[in-house]
Amino acid sequence: MRDLKVPELRHPEKARRPDNAQPKKPDWIRVRAPGGEGYKKTASIMREHKLVTVCEEAGCPNVGECWSQGHATMMIMGEVCTRACSFCNIATGKPPEALDAFEPGRVADAVQKLGLNHVVVTSVDRDDVEDGGAEHFAQTIRAIRHRSPNTTIEILTPDFIRCAPEALEKVVEARPDVFNHNLETVPGLYPEVRPGARYFHSLRLLQRVKELDPSMFTKSGIMVGLGEDRQAVMQVMEDMRAADIDFLTIGQYLQPTPKHHRVDRFVHPDEFAAYEKAAYGKGFLMVSATPLTRSSYHAGDDFARLREARNKKLGIA
Repeated sequence: MRDLKVPELRHPEKARRPDNAQPKKPDWIRVRAPGGEGYKKTASIMREHKLVTVCEEAGCPNVGECWSQGHATMMIMGEVCTRACSFCNIATGKPPEALDAFEPGRVADAVQKLGLNHVVVTSVDRDDVEDGGAEHFAQTIRAIRHRSPNTTIEILTPDFIRCAPEALEKVVEARPDVFNHNLETVPGLYPEVRPGARYFHSLRLLQRVKELDPSMFTKSGIMVGLGEDRQAVMQVMEDMRAADIDFLTIGQYLQPTPKHHRVDRFVHPDEFAAYEKAAYGKGFLMVSATPLTRSSYHAGDDFARLREARNKKLGIA
């Protein structure tokens, strides 16, 4: 029986890799241990509805802060990913189960009970499913809309690289408020960091969302500290703007275990501030660039600012 709490069983493809030393974190990325009544309430609702969260599965450093405020990023389609990215702590392998037809309803119920104004829904990659889980995403969006019509919905999707074009169309037709797909890193590092994906396919996916629905906000993010240089990061920004991406996130890569990709360096907060300034200069509506930035960190507040920035650009009061 596979136990996903055991690293060798959680990441069987990484078990034989040599260990990479995990350097001591600098003071600027230390966080408090999770706890408190708000955290316990959020955890209880997740367990009650048998939901998986990327906050826990990916080992997000912000889980204590977010859950204490009742914010959790739902991860649909199971807890085993068919990809094996070297940076990611999600369990990998062949998913043991088919998609759960009742999951969209459980997610919607949890969103209602948490009283969320804004929710982020992500997923594992399911390359074993014909449409990559596109219809499942669409059903989840519709279920949330039905139960919580005033909640804005942000999705963080796989790349649907093995699917027909109709897969993406299904998701866009369900009309999430924000469509996020992370590029994760610079193209030169894809073979070692994100070997199952293709940089220009991911970029094109986001561009196509805008072609299908120009009013939909698009969002993408990368990690730094993997071995990239400043010039490569600047080129990614240029590529994103060429694809008309609205919102950019940049955060520090943190190595989950010794078997994962090494941390090349810890990027100083001043460098993040410089990236943020450069990104706004290139025309992004919204930028979040800090060591602790993650795709869904402060997503609700950021969405409000994103909408305000667009209205200002369009001259709408």
